[in-house]
Amino acid sequence: MNFEKLKFDNKGLIPAVVQDAKTGLVLTLAYMNKESLQITVNEGRTCFYSRSRECLWRKGETSGNVQKVVRITSDCDNDALLVEVEPAGPACHTGEDSCFFNSLAGEGERFILASLAALIRDRKEHPKEGSYTNYLFDKGREKILKKVGEESTEVIVAAMKDSQEETVYELADLCYHALVLMEDMGISVAQVADELESRHIVDKKTKQETMK
Repeated sequence: MNFEKLKFDNKGLIPAVVQDAKTGLVLTLAYMNKESLQITVNEGRTCFYSRSRECLWRKGETSGNVQKVVRITSDCDNDALLVEVEPAGPACHTGEDSCFFNSLAGEGERFILASLAALIRDRKEHPKEGSYTNYLFDKGREKILKKVGEESTEVIVAAMKDSQEETVYELADLCYHALVLMEDMGISVAQVADELESRHIVDKKTKQETMK
């Protein structure tokens, strides 16, 4: 990164949007000066500048919730940064994964696959009476695999009927049961994302799919 192209404000700061590299969830908005940005690049973990305390602030220094940097990019005007990270814990001091959880407009929460995976994990760790997810875990691996197979067949049938609506519905069922299987086997969404990422070769900004 060419720091000379970046446009810091009159206080020597630049806003940095921090995003989970795997899920796409926006974690927080912080600020960096040239020193904290250089530390972030050198150490491979986020370091910000605290405007309230007027000092450098290494994320996770006291909480342990460090953020491993995956990549840093600047916007088209070079006056804002996007910092993609792998978080080791919640980004917010309240214990929330993201600092952005106060709804001001719209309905419901933003859905991300990792949220569903987290809910499935919570059902396994804290069983809830009447939960279909707990029913699957109670029945065991064989039942879960049977459902994955059934849902795969339903996807094929829907696609053969050329019904986009039905195919989407069945794909959603398949994704859910696949996530239950992943939790049963101790496989995380991040592991699958890593595997998908490893199958792509980036050469001059062109992604080529590897064949298997």
